Amino acid sequence: MFYEMKVAGLTRQLPLCRVTDTLYIGAFVIFGDVELTTRTAEALLKIAPEHDVIITAESKGIPLAYEMARQEGVNRYIIARKAPKLYMKNIFSTEVNSITTARTQVLCLDGEDAEYMRGKRVLIVDDVISTGESLLAVENLVNKAGGNIVGRMAILAEGDAQGRSDILYLEKLPLFNPDGTIKA
Repeated sequence: MFYEMKVAGLTRQLPLCRVTDTLYIGAFVIFGDVELTTRTAEALLKIAPEHDVIITAESKGIPLAYEMARQEGVNRYIIARKAPKLYMKNIFSTEVNSITTARTQVLCLDGEDAEYMRGKRVLIVDDVISTGESLLAVENLVNKAGGNIVGRMAILAEGDAQGRSDILYLEKLPLFNPDGTIKA
């Protein structure tokens, strides 16, 4: 089963994936789709608030954050990593429970990235915002680092996220029943 959607002038077929016995989601993956990544980054930048730095959670937001920074002519963006890395010092961390992950995860921020972000206008970006758990985890890291959140953006808003007034997004992504019909 697939869901056809249009975003940033492009049409894509999203495979429907089981989350629970009664809930399926459309799998939106920008990895490897250069055209989709480029076009959605361009569209988001047109509606983005003024900002100094972009941050995203590892991993599906990485190509989007990279492309947005590249199009802006900025040489740096920040990634909240899923685990501490050897190069990281003075790590900030927080927990997250995402709809697309079966277990609790940790998001980590390098101390150097935190220092870079301190006092700056920070734009949080992701591919899809659904439950908002990943977004909240990134917000916690930005706040701990002393950054000033000026916006929250995603390519798609899924489920309840569609009703949020504090996020900007390009398109709505519905939730699905096991038979592929859209949940009411």
